[in-house]
Amino acid sequence: MAQDFYIQQMQMMVQPMRDELTRIGFEELTTPEEVDNALKGKGAEGTALIVVNSVCGCAAGLARPGVAHSLNNEKKPDHLFTVFAGQDKEATAQARTYFEGYPPSSPSFALMKDGKLVHMVQRHEIEDRTLEEISANLTSAYDKYCG
Repeated sequence: MAQDFYIQQMQMMVQPMRDELTRIGFEELTTPEEVDNALKGKGAEGTALIVVNSVCGCAAGLARPGVAHSLNNEKKPDHLFTVFAGQDKEATAQARTYFEGYPPSSPSFALMKDGKLVHMVQRHEIEDRTLEEISANLTSAYDKYCG
């Protein structure tokens, strides 16, 4: 009973963090099957941005606002997906299998083009950066890889 209460309280706490991305057009992937369907299906054509969301302070203060700001760019990804580290553990682990060569990092951003990873922004590239620097990192990749 106490475990159920804890899970329910945690879900209520993180829901606004989830909503911050879904409200701006990100599709939430909560299972490994959803990740594969998205990244091998519609996300395998064109460009896809995958945000590994997190409850940490740098996700709240920098990562989510930075990615939201980046989407004001003229060029942007065709598909927007998100997984939530620490909450949807299996989905996050599955998404990370697509980020070959990079250790787990949350928050983080992965830009894929035609099913291949072309740009990765890890936590150490988010922490201690400004919102503008994070957005510029992403928009530079969008300009290079997005239609």
